[in-house]
Amino acid sequence: MKKILIVDDSALMRRVMCDIINSDERFHVQDRATNGLEALDLLTHREYDAVILDVNMPKMNGLELLEELRKRRIKARVIMASTDTREGAKTTLDALSLGAIDFVHKPDNPLDCKNGIFNTKLMKIIETVCESKVQDYEVTPEEKAKSVKETQETVALVRKFSSNIKERQIVALASSTGGPKALQEVVPKIPANLKCPVVIVQHMPAGFTQSLAERLNDLSECKVSEAKEGETLEAGHVYIAKGGQHLNVDSVGGQFKIRYSDEPTREGVKPCANYMYESLAKGIAERIVCVVLTGMGADGTAGISNLKQSKKIFVIGQSEETCTVYGMPKAVAKAGLVDSVVPLNKVAQEIIMNVGVN
Repeated sequence: MKKILIVDDSALMRRVMCDIINSDERFHVQDRATNGLEALDLLTHREYDAVILDVNMPKMNGLELLEELRKRRIKARVIMASTDTREGAKTTLDALSLGAIDFVHKPDNPLDCKNGIFNTKLMKIIETVCESKVQDYEVTPEEKAKSVKETQETVALVRKFSSNIKERQIVALASSTGGPKALQEVVPKIPANLKCPVVIVQHMPAGFTQSLAERLNDLSECKVSEAKEGETLEAGHVYIAKGGQHLNVDSVGGQFKIRYSDEPTREGVKPCANYMYESLAKGIAERIVCVVLTGMGADGTAGISNLKQSKKIFVIGQSEETCTVYGMPKAVAKAGLVDSVVPLNKVAQEIIMNVGVN
């Protein structure tokens, strides 16, 4: 039975969450804490399969607890309880950067948590997080500097033969659980002179993808934005699919353009990477570099398999040891579709090597 710790200053919320979790015989709420200080003491002496952490609490809030765990190098599988406000999205991304693995949107009224939709969502996230890999904390400044230098050297090397690449290309990337933090390792290394555009489907709800794009844009040399309906894609620009809609890449007048569609969830998610990959099968792209990062499930596999029937593709999969959840990359690899498996810190270099720079 999986042991869960709930950290929330609301007695009603703690009780509601306990009832939901304990109703599943696979899980048990082992302990409860009313603030970050209490949780820190528990996490110092005990281990849990997952921690559900509120943000706003007295004495020590959720972000302060994550910072303290990081400082003390105490590993924990943390699920943040977030709100769907603009500030809530920013705070959630801060939490993911500090080591939280995933998040669940907590309704404003605790009694609304007892609806079937929230129950199902919460238990699915807990199940995923309990089976996820607790990643090491941030790499040292020396390791980060070395990785950035290697990427710069790759750009310099690739520039020598990039002029020979004449095909119309696009990079299409899919990620899910663990993805926001993984993207912070990949996107900032993509140069502004990359020879083609990059489109990304990250499984997140509406409201969160805008904040993710803004954060990545602040960290990156290339421009990063949430993709807009009808937008023409430009080389060296990274486009994040809007949460709550399916992103398609259409071809209009010899150019790539964004089109959103509102089909039901697929693979249990919206946006779904399969739609993105399948839309590329009909367009002007002569070669697609597909990238599959950490995430639960198999989103991307069907779309890439379909794409391979009509297009020249090159598929990059994240290595198992660097994935928070080795689900999506594993599914693509098992289907025999992967051309290159690389650790997370080498993904950007692999992209650059395959598409070239101007």
